[in-house]
Amino acid sequence: MRRSFPLICREFSQLSRVPRRDVLRAGTLGMLGLEGLASQVSAGPVAVNGAPGFGRAKRCIFLFMWGGPSQLETFDMKPDAPSEVRGEFDPVSTPVPGLHICEHFTHLAPLMDKVAVVRSLTHDDPAHLSSGHTTLTGHLPPVNKSDAEPPSEKDTPHLGAMLSKLRPVSGGMPSFITMPWKALHPAAPGGQAPGQHGGWLGRSYDPLLLEGDPNAADWKVPALALSDGVTAHRLDDRRHLLDVIDRQRQALELSPVSLDLDTQQQKAFGLLTSPDVRRAFDLQQEPDEVRDAYGRNIHGQCVLLARRLAEHGVPFVSVNWHQDHKNFWDTHGNNFNRLKNDLIPPSDRALATLLTDLDQRDMLDDTLVVWVGEFGRRPQISTQHAGREHHPFCYNGLLAGGGITGGAIYGKSNDIASHPIEDPVSPHDLAATILHALGIDATTTLPDRSGRPRFLYDGKPITELFG
Repeated sequence: MRRSFPLICREFSQLSRVPRRDVLRAGTLGMLGLEGLASQVSAGPVAVNGAPGFGRAKRCIFLFMWGGPSQLETFDMKPDAPSEVRGEFDPVSTPVPGLHICEHFTHLAPLMDKVAVVRSLTHDDPAHLSSGHTTLTGHLPPVNKSDAEPPSEKDTPHLGAMLSKLRPVSGGMPSFITMPWKALHPAAPGGQAPGQHGGWLGRSYDPLLLEGDPNAADWKVPALALSDGVTAHRLDDRRHLLDVIDRQRQALELSPVSLDLDTQQQKAFGLLTSPDVRRAFDLQQEPDEVRDAYGRNIHGQCVLLARRLAEHGVPFVSVNWHQDHKNFWDTHGNNFNRLKNDLIPPSDRALATLLTDLDQRDMLDDTLVVWVGEFGRRPQISTQHAGREHHPFCYNGLLAGGGITGGAIYGKSNDIASHPIEDPVSPHDLAATILHALGIDATTTLPDRSGRPRFLYDGKPITELFG
């Protein structure tokens, strides 16, 4: 039985349709004055492997703020807007001249010279599930503008699944990990968001899912747990026996499903038998002061674990905002108290510590960090519930590391942060920027289950963000 939320999303039954712009305006890179063409959803891919930033990142840590953070209470505040728009929080200065962010990002504010803010993210889908698919894959879902469509094999693979296919790692370490759950909205008829798995690549490219609370004293990774009395040597003997049985079975009948299962079995054995792999997942290896710095909460410890996994060779780690039983970042009601007390503090602390930690370990330059939700919030405050409704037409995202120019502001919104007025950026463009940083050429294709080649890019990288 799904848990009912006190304030459900009104947009589930009222999905507005706004025509997509075919041509987006050109502009400048905020106060830095870096010039370039505005992004657009491309009709066909353009090779950009010679453009700035290509291949600068070896790995990506993707922080998905499930629910839709308010741009007006995070990184695009409008203190001069009318009272029904500007809200209760004040802006605070940063080391970047002219760049102000919300006062409650106390840990991140001094580090904004390491971060690029995209203030012009935009699309026209107010539904959590379908816009989540677009955010995580860079492609529209099989059914757009819908909160009734669960995941399916027709979904585009998650960006991490694409990278797992193109850049598999050896030594038993997974190529793509998601934690602490697959994002789900109990108020949405479809439940779990599509686009979080291998999609048309197949089940073997699903992420290793680490569920639960890493901050809990008894938290363990189920995939790493050996049954009582089973040693690694005994498990290896079982693997050899299974190999013999599988070869005999495959000689009689070989199907895509059996191939998926074979791959998953090999991954499972690699996890269980490698001491190095098991050590990478062990948060007890971290000093108490480091764990405290990230925050002794589920999000903070997930972000710390993401750093450990990236350090041990995992190319893509996705941290979804957890099931907090309070609507996540979907603040239709009690927006300001939720942000001030529950949402911003753990996110602020974890992100700021991650950037500092990566920098001190000489990993920031080749680790791309992304912080983004599926959309933003409506500028006009709902007086009845002190909340903000869904608003996909203008929202923010952060990028850092992986060759990104710190202290940059890309794009500009209007006076109430309702629409971009310079350099609009689609979720397709953001995904293309991630793939570009990771060194995936725009002409790259992968075959789907029917063998049909599919382009990985459906947008244009924001190459102006790279130094």
